[in-house]
Amino acid sequence: MLGALARFVVGHARLVLLGSVIALVGLAVLGAGAFGKLQSGGFNDPGADSTLAAELIEEHFDDDADLVFVVSARGRSVDDASAAAAGSALTAEMDADPALSRVVSYWHTGAPSMVSTDGTQALIVADLVGDAAAVSDRYAGAHEGLDVTVGGPEIIGEDIPEQVGRDLAVAESIAVPIILVLLVLAFGSLVAALLPLAIGMLAILGTFGVLAVIAEITDVSVFAINLTTGLGLALGIDYALLMVSRYREELSGGAPVADAVVRTVETAGRTIVFSGLAVSAALAALLLFPLYFLRSFAYAGIGVVVIAVLGAVIVLPALLTMLGSRVNAGALPWARSITRGGESPVWGRLASQVMRRPMLAAVPVIAVLLVAAAPLLQVTFGTPDDRALPTSAASRQVGDALRDDFASDDTTAIDVVTTSAVAPDELATYAADLSAIPGVDRVESSAGMFVDGAATSEVAAASDAPADGGAPERLAVVMAGDPRSSAAQDLVGDVRAVPPPAAVDVLVSGETAFLVDSLDAIADRLPLAAGLIVLTTFIVLFLFTGSVVQPVRALLSNVLTLGATLGLMVVIFQDGFGSELLGFTPQPLDMAMLVLLFCIVFGLSTDYEVFVMSRIKERHDAGVGVVPATVHGLSHTGRIVSVAAALIAVSFFAFVSSEVSFIQLFGLGTGLAILLDATVVRGILVPASMRLLGVGSWYAPPLLRRLHARVGLAET
Repeated sequence: MLGALARFVVGHARLVLLGSVIALVGLAVLGAGAFGKLQSGGFNDPGADSTLAAELIEEHFDDDADLVFVVSARGRSVDDASAAAAGSALTAEMDADPALSRVVSYWHTGAPSMVSTDGTQALIVADLVGDAAAVSDRYAGAHEGLDVTVGGPEIIGEDIPEQVGRDLAVAESIAVPIILVLLVLAFGSLVAALLPLAIGMLAILGTFGVLAVIAEITDVSVFAINLTTGLGLALGIDYALLMVSRYREELSGGAPVADAVVRTVETAGRTIVFSGLAVSAALAALLLFPLYFLRSFAYAGIGVVVIAVLGAVIVLPALLTMLGSRVNAGALPWARSITRGGESPVWGRLASQVMRRPMLAAVPVIAVLLVAAAPLLQVTFGTPDDRALPTSAASRQVGDALRDDFASDDTTAIDVVTTSAVAPDELATYAADLSAIPGVDRVESSAGMFVDGAATSEVAAASDAPADGGAPERLAVVMAGDPRSSAAQDLVGDVRAVPPPAAVDVLVSGETAFLVDSLDAIADRLPLAAGLIVLTTFIVLFLFTGSVVQPVRALLSNVLTLGATLGLMVVIFQDGFGSELLGFTPQPLDMAMLVLLFCIVFGLSTDYEVFVMSRIKERHDAGVGVVPATVHGLSHTGRIVSVAAALIAVSFFAFVSSEVSFIQLFGLGTGLAILLDATVVRGILVPASMRLLGVGSWYAPPLLRRLHARVGLAET
C-alpha cells in the first residue's frame, strides 16, 4: 500500500504539493479563529456532586463571588475614620456599577472574616456582569488613600491563559532559532534543515484548524495550543529526520531519485505509520477522562500526529521528488558523511561494548532510574490555582493575601446545598452538626451562624437565603487554612459524612470539593487509561516486530523512563528543589498534567522504539544474528534518535521559560524524559536486553506468528 502511494506521489509530485498548499491554507484560515473559541477551564468533572451542586446554586441562589477586591488602608486600620469613609464610598461606587452585582463589603457588613488579622486590609466581593479586564482596570490601584488589588476566580481564569499565551510566544522565539541552527548542523545542509520545520508547521497549522472545528462542537481547552506547537515540532523533526536520512542513504547507494523516494516511503514511511499509531493510541487514552482539559489534549495530539504522518508520507516525498539530489544543497563543507545518511560508528561501538557485558552495563542504569523514581512514593496531587502564576500577577497577590493575612476565607468556603426544602429547626440542627466538625471555623445559613456546634450572634458576610425564594437551602462551611491542603480535602469527606436532615439530599461544592472530585475522577479512570495504553502499544509493537517479547521489553523500558521522570518532577515542583531558579511556588503536583506527561512520554518513547527496531528487524529478517543486527540498528538510527531527541528537548525545554508552573512542569518533564529515553534506554538498555534475551527476543507463539505472517505488517 505504501509503495503504491509512493509511486503515485512520485508521478504526481507537483499536483500533490499544490493540493497540500490549498489544504494547508484552508486549515490555517480555520485555525485563525481557534483561539477565540478555546476555554480556560476544564479541570472539573461535569458529572461530580460538586459540579451538580454548583449548578443548583447558580439556579437558585446568587452566584459565588467572581471578583475579590483586597483593599489596603496603607498601614492604617480599616476602621479609621478616613479609611472607613473611603471604603464606604468605594463600595457605593461598585454598587452603582452595572458591570457588578451582589457587592458585599466589610464596611457594610462589619463581618470579622472580611478584615485581615492586623486590621489594615479589608475585602469587597462581587459578582461579575460585565468584562473582567475592564472592571480590574477601573478599580485596581489607588482610591482616596486606599490601595485596591483585584483577584478572584474570574481574574484567575483570564490571567492564566493570557500568561500562557505570552509565554508561548517567548518559548517559540527561543526554541525555533535554536532548532533551526541545530537542524542545519544535524542535516549538514540548509535545504534539508528546512524540511522538518515544514512538516512541523504543516502539523501545527493543520491542527489549529481541526481544533477550531472541534471547538464548535464541544469545549476545548486553550492549553491544547501548547501541546499542538510542542508536539508538532517534535514529530516534524522526528519524521523528517528519519525520512531524509533514509532517502540520502538510498541516493548514496546509487538509486535513482524516484526509486529512492519509493524505497524511503516503503521503509521509513512504514516506520512512521507505526510510530503514529503508537503515539495516537497513547493520546487516545485521554478521551477516557471526563475533564475536558485532558480530552482537549487528545483532540490536539491525535490531530497533530495524523497530520504529521500524512505530511511525512505524502507531502515530504513530493518535496524530495522535486528536490532530488538538491536536498543536499547548501551543504556544509565538513558534513559529507551526514549528507550521505548511513551509519554512525559511535552508536555502533557503544552497542558493541554494552553487548559484551550486558549485566554490567544495564544494572547500574536501572538502579539509577529506580532511585530517581523513588520520590514518587511521597507524591501529593492537586489542581492549578492562582499559585501557578508568578507573584507579580494581581490575582496571585490577592490569593496570597487571603491565605496569609486573613483568619479565614469566605470565598473558599465549602458549599452545602439541599435539593429540597428543609424545616428551620432541622436546618439549624444540621448546621450545628457541621460546625462541630474539627477544622470548621463556622457555618453560615439562613437559620443563622453556628460555631462549635452552637448558634452565635455574629454577623454573616452575606445572606444564604435562596435568591429566587425557592425551596433549596445553602450552607457555607468556612474553614481556616489552605483550601487545597490535605486537611481541607479530608474536611470535604467529613462534611459529606454528616447525616443530612431526614428525607433531604445534599450536595457539596466549592473550591476544595471541586479538587477532591477532580482527583477522584482522574484516579478512577487512570487504571483503565493505563491499561488501554499498554494494550494498544503491545498490539502495535507486535504487529511491527512479530514478537511478543519486544513489546514487553519496550513497555518495561517506558515504565523506567516515566518513573524516573515523574520522580524528578516530585523533587523539583513539589519539594521545591530549584524553585528559586525557575521562579515558581512549590505545590502538590497537578494530576491532570502528570497524566498528560505520562501519555506524551509513553507515546514518544514508543516512537523511538519503533525507529530503532525498524533497522534491527531489517537485519533480523535478512538472517543476521541478534548481536550484529542490534549493532547495525543502533549505528543506523542512533544518530537520528539522539539528534531528534536533542532537538525535541529544546522545543519542550523552551516551555520552562513560562511563568505558569504547570507549563514549566510539562516542558521540563517531557524534555528530560525524551533525553533519558534517547540516551540511556536506547543506547544501553536496548542492546543489553537484546544480548541477554538472544534469539528469544523474537519469540512469539505459533498462532501469533501465523497471524503476523497473514496480516503482513512487517517492514519490507
